[in-house]
Amino acid sequence: MNYQPDQLKEFLEEKVHFYNQPSFIENDPVAIPHLFTQKEDIEIAGFLAATLAWGQRVTIIRKSHDLINRMENAPFAFITNASEKEFGFLSTFVHRTFQGEDCIYFLHALQQIYKNEGGLETAFTSGYINNQSIKESIHNFRELFFGYEHLHRTRKHVPDPMTGSAAKRINMYLRWMVRNDGNGVDFGIWKNINPAHLMCPLDLHSGRVARQLGLLTRKQDDWQAVEELTSNLLTFDASDPVKYDFALFGAGVNEKFSTKTTLHGIK
Repeated sequence: MNYQPDQLKEFLEEKVHFYNQPSFIENDPVAIPHLFTQKEDIEIAGFLAATLAWGQRVTIIRKSHDLINRMENAPFAFITNASEKEFGFLSTFVHRTFQGEDCIYFLHALQQIYKNEGGLETAFTSGYINNQSIKESIHNFRELFFGYEHLHRTRKHVPDPMTGSAAKRINMYLRWMVRNDGNGVDFGIWKNINPAHLMCPLDLHSGRVARQLGLLTRKQDDWQAVEELTSNLLTFDASDPVKYDFALFGAGVNEKFSTKTTLHGIK
């Protein structure tokens, strides 16, 4: 169904206002970094929760709590100070295909990133600063993250947009860290990435709604689709396109939105 741009913008803004509220936090993986106030704890907990963010949200949140509990509810201190024996306590952690050996590698890699690379923010922004490309930023981070000895199977848990992946979980994580609109959901603790350059997280739910609204024509949920969707969202807000993730995801998950639904009574 074809809607006029002003109709679409009104609908999207209304949904952003409805979902971009503290009440959204409890039932979303963003609840995990919201357990903390220290920057390093927030970004580490957020990265781990985003990594686990596939499947049912209730399970994602439960497993994320389990992981944080195993880290003594102090992610940065654990990564900084834990012994090999303490890292070994993570060997029995499992969430879908993310298993204990993957988890232990992630924590070791994070330890090295904070020890040698200046932390997660620096690791993510190095590629971005050169060309203001989130695609390049994610790719460079992935190369750095897997720069230590690891099992090849672990690589699938950090997607690479250079190979066409939509990188939904990483884009969601960057939204959490970069956006700061004062509404209390996203943190805005990373200052070196412009929110205007973020890419919209794309999954089954947001993709379905985006296609029904005419914001996305590509059938595959891949990086090319992310670029198409984000480009269209930029026409509604050139400074903060990914705020519409709240609208697309919220309508897709909570409202069973379809084109049979009217936008403000418009057939």
